[in-house]
Amino acid sequence: MENPRPEKVAVVAEVRQRLADSNAALLTEYRGLDVGALAQLRGALREVGSDYKIYKNTLVRFAARDAGLDIEDLLVGPTAIAFIRERPDGQAADPVVVAKALRDFARTNPSLVVKGGIMDGAPLSPEDARALADIQPREVLLSRLAGGFAAPMQSFAGLLQALPRNFAYGLKALIDEGGAGAAPEPSSDTQESE
Repeated sequence: MENPRPEKVAVVAEVRQRLADSNAALLTEYRGLDVGALAQLRGALREVGSDYKIYKNTLVRFAARDAGLDIEDLLVGPTAIAFIRERPDGQAADPVVVAKALRDFARTNPSLVVKGGIMDGAPLSPEDARALADIQPREVLLSRLAGGFAAPMQSFAGLLQALPRNFAYGLKALIDEGGAGAAPEPSSDTQESE
């Protein structure tokens, strides 16, 4: 058995480390994309917190096996990996936003094919990756959730404000009618019993 060359060992270690440091990874086939299109795709993915790298499939296989990831069936044909990592502003990148960026790029460059990926250690099929692109971004979902929590509280606050206001209106109406200022007249039953 032949010892692997040090540069191959270094690439396997790099891929393994990138997979470990990433929230998710989406694998694509880039056959047919020219250098300019690849540079444009890399720039678009960098903006949303992803590195787009091309490695030899055999080296990625070794790294994936070492990491305990089952992506063997995705490593067919020319493969590039979009590693979803921390954004430049320090926040974790959203796999949904990266999947949308890949989908949007593929609309104008049909040579780009999303083959699947990995998210939280679980494999993603091509259908899963497409479904990921259809989900609303995390920020939108969180704002909807916050709005859902806030709506009942705002309604309750409105009810609490309305209670004393309505009581005051009712009391004023009663005073205006003269019902609150006059003492009640004794009934005939109470006069006879005395």
